[in-house]
Amino acid sequence: NLIFSKHNKEVSEIITGKRKKTSMSPKQKDEATTLTKKSMGAAYGSVPTHDDENHALDEDRIRTVQRKMAFLTGMAAIGGFLFGYDTGVISGAMLPLAKDFALSPVQEEMIVSSTVFAAFLASLVGGSLNNSCGRRFSILVASGVFTVGAIIMGFAWNYNSMLLGRIIVGIGIGLASLTTPVYIAEVAQPSLRGKLVTVNQLLVTFGQFIAGMVDGALGEVDHGWRFMLGLAAVPSLIMWIGFEFFLPESPRWLVAAGKHDEARVVLRGVRDSDEEADREMREIMNSCEAAKILENAFHHSEQSRLLGNDDAEAGQQQEQEEIPPPSFSMRVKAMVRSAPTRRALVLGCGIMAIQQLSGINTVMYYAASIYEMAGFSQITSIWLSGFTALGQVLGLVFSIFMVERAGRRTLILYSLFFVCLSLFGMGISFYLARVSSAAVDMVVDGECGSQPALVWNGLTSYCYDCVEIDSCGFCGSTCASGNDAGPFDDSLCPADSDWSFDNCPNPFGILSVVFMIAYLLAFGVGMGGLPWTVNSEIFPLQHRSLAVSFTTGTNWFGNIIISATFLTISSPAVLTSYGAFWLYTAISVAGLVWLYFVLPETKGLKLEEIENLFRRPGDESDDSLDFLSAEQKELLVKMANEQAHGGH
Repeated sequence: NLIFSKHNKEVSEIITGKRKKTSMSPKQKDEATTLTKKSMGAAYGSVPTHDDENHALDEDRIRTVQRKMAFLTGMAAIGGFLFGYDTGVISGAMLPLAKDFALSPVQEEMIVSSTVFAAFLASLVGGSLNNSCGRRFSILVASGVFTVGAIIMGFAWNYNSMLLGRIIVGIGIGLASLTTPVYIAEVAQPSLRGKLVTVNQLLVTFGQFIAGMVDGALGEVDHGWRFMLGLAAVPSLIMWIGFEFFLPESPRWLVAAGKHDEARVVLRGVRDSDEEADREMREIMNSCEAAKILENAFHHSEQSRLLGNDDAEAGQQQEQEEIPPPSFSMRVKAMVRSAPTRRALVLGCGIMAIQQLSGINTVMYYAASIYEMAGFSQITSIWLSGFTALGQVLGLVFSIFMVERAGRRTLILYSLFFVCLSLFGMGISFYLARVSSAAVDMVVDGECGSQPALVWNGLTSYCYDCVEIDSCGFCGSTCASGNDAGPFDDSLCPADSDWSFDNCPNPFGILSVVFMIAYLLAFGVGMGGLPWTVNSEIFPLQHRSLAVSFTTGTNWFGNIIISATFLTISSPAVLTSYGAFWLYTAISVAGLVWLYFVLPETKGLKLEEIENLFRRPGDESDDSLDFLSAEQKELLVKMANEQAHGGH
């Protein structure tokens, strides 16, 4: 957390392998070694500290800084809250929204998945915006865009306007979720950094819970979905005001942009003493200079190796001209050519795919719809979706306390095992809801007698089958055409019978609630956050930035697939509701078996030890780091281990 946040891939290249020798001039080696020592010295004790007894800290200043840290974290973490709120609010808002706009299942899926897709695209360009314009500017853009999108959703007049609002909100989510953790990590005091970043993660799940409560409170209000979606503009507007008028730019970005005086002023405003601020300022400046030197050395060496130049020619070229950085395709080729990195990449992308394809965002985005499928009323479904979101919060808290004790592998495998059981149980609950509903003895209208089906016969045999057909309902033992008010022919229903149109009485509905809570709790224990932890550890530093971007892209892509297909595959025409959950069960079981054989335990291991877990006999050595001196390697290996294990 002291060095190389901007150039993590290029600069922290020390951890593994060996490189074909590429010459550097003695002057370049001395300069790189000197700057590396300077950047590492403060972290490892070589820079003398000021005598605390001679420089007593101002208690008033300390309290002021603590208040600033609390305010800063609260403002920045609103980005995580917005992400969680939008994820949770659409679940309850979709039920009344679909009725008001007469949405088809495909249109409902588009409204949900369009936000995810827009967030994915925004995250791709967000890194460039962060580096060129700054963290503060990016957060201002994110909060402003989100506010505009929320207002459009609140006043949407048809499907197209709602879709536009969802896309705009997605852009804001993508930028905010990428930038706010970085901002907190760069501005917060080092002693608080890990805790404050965790606050951002917890606010995502807290936002989901609050969204469920808002949905429930407004579920019976006419056009209440407008308030559910539009109220998201309030926290985003608060975040915009906080950053526009009260919060500074990241000092690390200011130093990287050459604005040293501004960075020093910012640091002195958020540190306990001027001495502490000045020390951190020197560390940031030295690390940025070292990053440039080492990045340039890597670019020369990597370009020479990829182009096939020999040592003498490469060294001569280093002295005479500036070689452009390796292209994206060259970086990808270098990454996949390394067998250990390639195996780690397969694991990283695979565990992210399993996380999404096990159905977590199906449950988060469509929780209220799932409960309605289980036979609960609309308002009950909305309230249930809010309260059951607490299951994942409890699982996440348990994971935070247990991850360093039980280990990553243990928690992930146990988590996925119970996810499999919960998904299978949810499928069972929906199957029992169908076969235990009243039998259909008579079908009055031909259109109510059958429906398209892929995995069953499509014949209307139960009340459950009848109400799945548009404009059909059930009373007594008859399936007939009708609407919410009753059948079109009142004589079809006995006087003592109830008309079922949207759902049927379901004695097993409570099972759906139990298995839903069990699923969210089990998912939070391991599969919720630990795939991200594993991906932060398994890649060698020279490929980490690129590899993590691949695994993150896999996660977003899986999210898009799930959110865009659930209502379709859970329809009677495709897999049915119970069939959809059994499909997720099958994927999770396959993932569990695969991870059992390929997922190593990384708890307590140094980065070079983790990379050795992915080596096999006969692998070619990775020669990407021999351009550094032995002393540089030793120092940077020490830094990399601190960076990997100090912030989890």
